[in-house]
Amino acid sequence: MMEVAALVALTLLLGALVILVAIAVGKRKEEIREEIEQAAELTAEGSAAKVPASKKPKQEKLRVRKDKASQHTFSHQLLAASLKSHSANVTCLDFSSNGKYLASCADDRTVRIWSTKDFLEREHKCLRANVDLDHATLVRFSPDSRAFITWLANGDTIRIFKMTKKEDGTMNFKAAPEDFPLKHKAPILNIGIAETGKFIMSAYTDTTIHIWDLKGEILASLNTNQMTNSYAAVSPCGRFVASCGFTTDVKVWEVCFGKGGEFKEVARAFDLKGHSAGVHAFAFSNDSHKMVTVSKDGTWKLWNTNVEYKKQQDPYLLRTVPCSSSEGTLAALSPDGRVVAISDGCNVAMFNATTGQLEEELHGVHSEEINDLRFDVTGRFLACSGDKAIRVFHNAPGYRAAIRDMQDMLKKAQNEAMKQRLQQQISEAQRALDTVLAAPNE
Repeated sequence: MMEVAALVALTLLLGALVILVAIAVGKRKEEIREEIEQAAELTAEGSAAKVPASKKPKQEKLRVRKDKASQHTFSHQLLAASLKSHSANVTCLDFSSNGKYLASCADDRTVRIWSTKDFLEREHKCLRANVDLDHATLVRFSPDSRAFITWLANGDTIRIFKMTKKEDGTMNFKAAPEDFPLKHKAPILNIGIAETGKFIMSAYTDTTIHIWDLKGEILASLNTNQMTNSYAAVSPCGRFVASCGFTTDVKVWEVCFGKGGEFKEVARAFDLKGHSAGVHAFAFSNDSHKMVTVSKDGTWKLWNTNVEYKKQQDPYLLRTVPCSSSEGTLAALSPDGRVVAISDGCNVAMFNATTGQLEEELHGVHSEEINDLRFDVTGRFLACSGDKAIRVFHNAPGYRAAIRDMQDMLKKAQNEAMKQRLQQQISEAQRALDTVLAAPNE
């Protein structure tokens, strides 16, 4: 009997050892892969130090392990991808309007262009554009997704890059011959390009906003009269520029052009008034018919901005919802206006925009404060940055909201063909949601 027990114990011990060896081998393979990637990155940057061959591998190994130990780890059921090619902190993100790309810039003197179709793959490839003798703190895609603009940290101005395909299919990034002239006094806050392609906006931390043409000539300058600006942006439709700051309101202007495409004026469109303290940030829905604002008063507000402001019609406040907010808090609104995302420090909260219900809380997403937060144009993904990695999440609240809306429509539908279409769409959305929730996270 004792022999049998000993045999069983030995079998269990051997099994455990096999499992441990398998885990160790798997981890070592991952370490080797990361070492190779980082060594390749160093070579590309031209910063690999010349050392004797016998010492180089050992030194690289030690450096890689040190970097790996400091890398922030995060997992969540809704995490679709962690994009990790940057070697320094990511400072800004932007999705292209054709839905194909995500641009990111970082303190490592590069802009990375990621393919959104790779988000659900194991490997996340990207193209690299080097920012010569400087680094970009902000990046924005052009409307045709064939160029992007950056804000240079040291040059303190805008530089345009054109994206062209080479004969071998790879991408070439070429900077414009001249950067934009310096026409400001305060630090930069944000930049943007109108989807119409007619103007570029730059906003600063004082009360200044510049409207430029694409050649670097100033069309108009605005004084927001908000003591200080905390956020400013161009609307996705390309018609509006908005800002918020120390005061309790959000101001929205229309950038007007004539029928021949000539610039006319920047006219005040409407204000969002209702917060009891300064506004941290805001976001538009894709058609600019809704806006979300988040304030120091500890609430976010959803607004219907689809109004005839030229007839003095004011936006409608749809709802006010309590939330956690602090300096640096950001807001994002899904393209269809169904989901509100609010960042607070290293955390993100996702709300149903219609009910105000808190649906997801993502804690400790980054090791440092989140500095960018945005949905892609399809509404499938929410991306954020705050350290060296970019986190991409499935928009599960968006799927749930769409399903609920279609179920409500199904109850009211009179036409049989319409009922069948809705039932099919509900089934497809439910399958997509089930797939998201069943998928293993990163």
